Amino acid sequence: MNIVFLSIIIGAVSGVIAALCGVGGGIIMVPLFVYFVAMPQKHAVATSLAAIIFTAIFATGKNAINGLVDWRVALGAGLAGGVVAWFTADALKHLSNATLTRLFAVLLIGSGIRMLFQK
Repeated sequence: MNIVFLSIIIGAVSGVIAALCGVGGGIIMVPLFVYFVAMPQKHAVATSLAAIIFTAIFATGKNAINGLVDWRVALGAGLAGGVVAWFTADALKHLSNATLTRLFAVLLIGSGIRMLFQK
C-alpha cells in the first residue's frame, strides 16, 4: 500500500483519538508507523511528534472555541513539557529501538491498567 495513503489513514485515526481522548501521537501513530510503514522506533517517535503538531493546533483551536481549555494549566504544562522534551530528545539517538519499544510498551500497559481500575 502507498506510504502516503497509509500516513493519511494513520493521521485520521490519530485525529479521532486525539480529539476524544487527548492522545494520538505516541499511542496511535508510533505503533502504526512501526508496523504498517515499517519505520524504526526512533523514526516513528520523531515523526509522530512532528505530525502531532497539526493535530494539536486544530484540536486546540476547536476546544478553545468551545471554552474547554484552561490556558494557565496548558501554558505551564506546555512550557515545562517542551523544555524537558528538548533536552530529553537527545536521549532518543542513544537508546536502541528495542529499548524504546519496551519502554513504550511498559508505559502503555501501565497506563491501561491504571485506567481500567480507576473509578
